[in-house]
Amino acid sequence: MATAPIREKHDGALAGQMDVRVWLRLLSCVTVIEKRLRRRFVAQYDTTLPRFDVMATLERFPDGVSMGELSRALLVSNGNVTALVKQLESDGYVSSRPAPDDRRSSIVGLTDLGRRHFAELAAAHRSWIQGMFAELSDDDHIELYKLLAVLKHSIGADDEK
Repeated sequence: MATAPIREKHDGALAGQMDVRVWLRLLSCVTVIEKRLRRRFVAQYDTTLPRFDVMATLERFPDGVSMGELSRALLVSNGNVTALVKQLESDGYVSSRPAPDDRRSSIVGLTDLGRRHFAELAAAHRSWIQGMFAELSDDDHIELYKLLAVLKHSIGADDEK
C-alpha cells in the first residue's frame, strides 16, 4: 500500500493538511467579520446587513434595476429581495416603478433619502472593516488580496472538474 509522502511540518500539522486548516481559518474570519457587521448595523443604525447589501447593489445602478436583476446580483431568491425592497420602500429609501417594456416587472432604485442613508452606512461599514484589518500592513493587504485571487482562480478551476 502506497502512502503519501510526508512533507515538512508546520504548526504541528502536516503541510499536506494545511488546505483544510486554511479553509477553517478563512471561514472563522469571515464568520466573525459578518457577525460584527450584523451587530453593529442593528445597534447603530437599526438596520440589517441584507438591507445594506440591497442598498449597495442599488447604488451601482443609478437609473434603477429590475427586481430580477437585483436578485441575481445578490444571489438570493426573488421573494427575499421583494420583502427587503418593500421594507426599504416603506422607509422611503427605495422607489419602485413599472418596467417600461413589461408592466408586470418593476424597476427599483434608491431615492435621494436612500442615497444619503446609504452613504452614511457605507462610511460606517468601511470604518468597521478598516478597524478589523488594522493590524495588517499595506503590504499585507496587497499580499492577501493576491493570494485570495489565486485561491479564487483555483476554486473556479476545480468547478470545471
